[in-house]
Amino acid sequence: QVQLQESGGGSVQAGGSLRLSCVASGYSYSNYSMGWFRQAPGKERETVAATNTYGGAKYYADSVKGRFTIVQDNAKNTLYLQMNSLTPEDTAMYYCAAAVPRPQWALLVRSDQYPYWGQGTQVTVSS
Repeated sequence: QVQLQESGGGSVQAGGSLRLSCVASGYSYSNYSMGWFRQAPGKERETVAATNTYGGAKYYADSVKGRFTIVQDNAKNTLYLQMNSLTPEDTAMYYCAAAVPRPQWALLVRSDQYPYWGQGTQVTVSS
């Protein structure tokens, strides 16, 4: 059974940094596409960043390019999201998700492509 557990959220001031972690279990981590998504109150869930653990390809939303970095640690079965230069617009619940890509090097970007989800971790950025 695939399980994902996020941590690392919290409250920071604008300009600050946070690092989110997502520990994965129950499957072969090296063969998955994984992503970070966020949803703010009253808004649709959006893709923040994604990576294919097999081929290493990465995707970033335009709104986070240059500020966020998605990092995978295969030895620890852990996915990270390093978030720098945070703004109030980054305030949201952040979710980690996993999927088996076909072909295995495919980079999955849409949230509806991901069947496995964590519970989320809240990020609040104050001005």
